[in-house]
Amino acid sequence: MQVLTDWFRRYFSDPQIVSLAILLLVGFAIVLTMGHMLGPVLASIVIAYLLDGLVSFLQRYGWGRLASVAVVYSLFLLFVGLVLFGIMPLVSRQVTDLVQQLPLMIAAGQKVVLGLPERYPDIISTRQVQEAIGTLHAEIATFGQQVVSWSLASVVGFITLLIYVILVPFLVFFFLKDRDLILAWFKRYLPKHRRIAGTVWRNVDLQISKYVRGKFWEILIVWAVSYLTFSAFGLKYALLLSLLVGLSVIIPYIGASVVTLPVLLIAWFQWGWTSQFIWLGGAYLLIQALDGNILVPLLFSEVVDLHPVAIIVAILVFGGLWGFWGVFFAIPLATLVQAVLIAWPRHTPPDFEPQQHAE
Repeated sequence: MQVLTDWFRRYFSDPQIVSLAILLLVGFAIVLTMGHMLGPVLASIVIAYLLDGLVSFLQRYGWGRLASVAVVYSLFLLFVGLVLFGIMPLVSRQVTDLVQQLPLMIAAGQKVVLGLPERYPDIISTRQVQEAIGTLHAEIATFGQQVVSWSLASVVGFITLLIYVILVPFLVFFFLKDRDLILAWFKRYLPKHRRIAGTVWRNVDLQISKYVRGKFWEILIVWAVSYLTFSAFGLKYALLLSLLVGLSVIIPYIGASVVTLPVLLIAWFQWGWTSQFIWLGGAYLLIQALDGNILVPLLFSEVVDLHPVAIIVAILVFGGLWGFWGVFFAIPLATLVQAVLIAWPRHTPPDFEPQQHAE
């Protein structure tokens, strides 16, 4: 018990540390208990982060805050309208077409798998192939049941989407327009001893804003380049697949690995083992290599570097806690943990002298 008391006195005797710990606990508690309810607010904060950089850019050239917000917000609404009424109907059409073609693709794949025992009798047997096909049919049946359940819940999903469509633009406008006012109001309720907390917040705020903006541009660039590449090769469902490739960059390392499978499978079902399939696979791998080795260092050069193991652990932990937003903010949250650990004092306070115990 004395060991715990000494440890607590050593690390929590400073009021600055107590304030930081309270703020972190309150923040995590709010997100854990009310994260789903605050979904539109979280989405609006993310979008406001994206747009505030453009607002600040216009202000540096002499524009007023309100005029800058009006221009940037109008561009934002134009972009949202283009996505909702221009791109999403095309994506929805390609999804419907792909679902209709799935039985033919599965039949073609099953035919190839059934021929494997004849080609490689020493490696794979007919029984193994039949067991694998049976397992695949069971998984497809399970997936079909899930699709039915999703369709039954489509009304709730539509209502949720409607709430986001109405509330998010409204909140984004006021987050941009009254940013300084909101931050000043929030600071009034913070503890007085918050020097260390302020240092951590400034570092994390800088990292999160750069990360969110960089990730947004990375998604757009990878999506556009993938779409142009797939369209040039004549790949079916080019818009849908390129969108998946673009969104896959949200999850470092894991996302690219997962989305590679549908891209190569659809290319194989379309062309088989031909030179066109090989060239497309090479072009896709080149896009991934350029993204990881050129685009990411260019966009995130000033973001704190984290070890790949730390990134993967952060994705698993925060994704398990908060779903999509936990995955999206895995790196900024890991950066928050790193900033707290760096700011946390490692020296023994002058008035702290552990009690000596007689042997």
